[in-house]
Amino acid sequence: MTETKNIQIVIADAQWLTGIALQHVLNEKYSVIAWVCTKHELDQVLRKSKVSLLIIDPFQFDLNNQVDLVALKNEYFQLNILVITNAVSKTDLNGLNNAGIKNILLKNSEEEDFFTAIEATLKNKKYFSQEILELLMEQNSKKDKTIENNNLTITEIEIVRLIAQGYTTKEIASVKYISFHTVMTHRKNIFRKLKVNSVSELIMHAIKAGWIDNIEYYI
Repeated sequence: MTETKNIQIVIADAQWLTGIALQHVLNEKYSVIAWVCTKHELDQVLRKSKVSLLIIDPFQFDLNNQVDLVALKNEYFQLNILVITNAVSKTDLNGLNNAGIKNILLKNSEEEDFFTAIEATLKNKKYFSQEILELLMEQNSKKDKTIENNNLTITEIEIVRLIAQGYTTKEIASVKYISFHTVMTHRKNIFRKLKVNSVSELIMHAIKAGWIDNIEYYI
């Protein structure tokens, strides 16, 4: 418990009831150092404190969603961000994806999912609620109805699996005993062969192709 109490969390949500509830639940295990309702307040806290995790509802906060989220991630690039919101439309999801948000949980999630999402985010691993994952898969299926290996080599499929597990290019190079440049070349070839433009699209394709399991991806 002492170890998790060292994890400092900031809640950014303008809804009073949500903020109070999150504080109550999180303080039992972690340390909530601030609950903010405006972008100015958030900026002040992030500048003064060492924050482990930002839990934010960008749709109930003082943000120009995608633009401000991108700016936030660029300025505090080491900050772990978990979006917890009521609902996400396809347009919202595209905006979050374009902003580089890879951890999204719905507010109607169960306790186990809530804490799993937090731990995954703290470990820099991706996590989506099941409903969000299904929406991503639906969007991806419209772009590519056929599920084929697209001539991926065994090595390339292994690299796809490592990407899904959250490995960086440097870590993949270490695991596979190949150079950083070689991994980058494989990544470019994988994206070209599968005709995908983002890691999220790559993961959805890999799940549907059976290369990885849903749980392997977001846990």
